[in-house]
Amino acid sequence: MIKGIFFSVTASFGFGGVYYLSTVLRPIEGSQLFGVRTLVTLPFVLFAIVLLHKQQEFIDFLKRIKKQPHLLAVIILGGLNMGSQMWLFLYAPVSGKAIEVSIGYLLLPLIMVLFGRLFFKERLTTIKAVAVLFALIGVVSKIILTGAFSWETAFVCLGYPIYFALRKYFNMLHISAFALEMLSMVPASLYFASQIDFSFAEIQNPTIYWGLFLLGLVGGTAFIFYIMSSQLLPINLLGLLGYLEPFMMLIVSFIIGERLDETSYILMICLFISISLLILDGVIKNKMKVLA
Repeated sequence: MIKGIFFSVTASFGFGGVYYLSTVLRPIEGSQLFGVRTLVTLPFVLFAIVLLHKQQEFIDFLKRIKKQPHLLAVIILGGLNMGSQMWLFLYAPVSGKAIEVSIGYLLLPLIMVLFGRLFFKERLTTIKAVAVLFALIGVVSKIILTGAFSWETAFVCLGYPIYFALRKYFNMLHISAFALEMLSMVPASLYFASQIDFSFAEIQNPTIYWGLFLLGLVGGTAFIFYIMSSQLLPINLLGLLGYLEPFMMLIVSFIIGERLDETSYILMICLFISISLLILDGVIKNKMKVLA
């Protein structure tokens, strides 16, 4: 249990580190960074399959695809969605949108709860219902005060639930499906990475190669640690620890100089209340399981 918690917390710090590293890799940014990150993360994903002894699962999934070729479309769609999210994760900190994306990740658990209720008839406890209500109040307040809602925030908090809902519907909630999604992103990643003028980048940023090395090492290690924690921890506890990542992203947003505007105050207060309620709900469930 302790080892699983350590892996999960370390993974969250690692993903926060990747969020920050994207700001020190200029003049490489945006789509180019996405291409590099995908290519350096893929070996870690494939290594995770070996490390976790999932080779047979991977082979069985390939056989399943052969029998059900429509799953290829699901994999490609999932790859496009995941690739877009990875691009946004690197684009936001260097484009003054780090807080908007952080808010999207804070909203994500609540939207996932709502998706589970609407599309998979999952039970919604009273505490979760109140948490979703507070989140809704926060979102409505943001729309009323600004007349709009950040597309970056919406893309994260809606894109991921659609992605996971599709994977759940087609019974693809495993690392083998994720590995094939990553492989489907390789052509686009190679194209974007090839746009980098490394000679110019090195002149502008003499430590650029060390930065790219750290991007791959930190991001890949964080991924491995997260996968390993998912094998060691109960799903409820894993979910509770997962809230650390968006808070790390928010801290990074403040470190790089972004600040909350006044129109986001109510939204952030509501989100903190909502997440606190979700954590409380998870703690109560864990205690009930222990007592049972």
